[in-house]
Amino acid sequence: MSSFRLIQGSCVDQDADAIVNAANRYLMAGGGICGAIFRKAGAEKLAESCAKHSVPLNDGDAVITPAYGITNAKYVIHAVGPDFGSTPTAFKELYLAYYNSLVVLKDNDLHTIAFPLISSGIFGGALDNPVTESTKQAIKAYNDFVKANPDYDVDVTLCAFTEREYAEANKVVGISR
Repeated sequence: MSSFRLIQGSCVDQDADAIVNAANRYLMAGGGICGAIFRKAGAEKLAESCAKHSVPLNDGDAVITPAYGITNAKYVIHAVGPDFGSTPTAFKELYLAYYNSLVVLKDNDLHTIAFPLISSGIFGGALDNPVTESTKQAIKAYNDFVKANPDYDVDVTLCAFTEREYAEANKVVGISR
């Protein structure tokens, strides 16, 4: 049976088949969760795997690499969330970053995944509440994926890094359940 849960913490620290990197379209090491994943995985090895993908990716795309030094996960799924600073109405692309990550998970016969709040940090742009929007799109993508794949179980953990993010995301999860 599939499940969705919200926790306060970092996706990098979760035991899962795959953790999700809120990636940039060039799959290069960055700040925030992206930087943390590259550091823990081993930046050089992860960068070599990322370089095998044709870039730039589009907003909403997702690709997979090994997790290397991240011993609590087998793979990293790199999901390109939109930058709401330059594309303020990219809600479909945010949804697709979550949904396509779940498709990549299934395509690789994996079942557990830990997401950060994609496009809720510096890519949140001028959104009134990027955490709320990211959480809404994560839940919608999960529900749509489970409905489209009723015989494939996935366990999704959505990770809100700070206490404030958790409180905001939890309001959305409470309404959506």
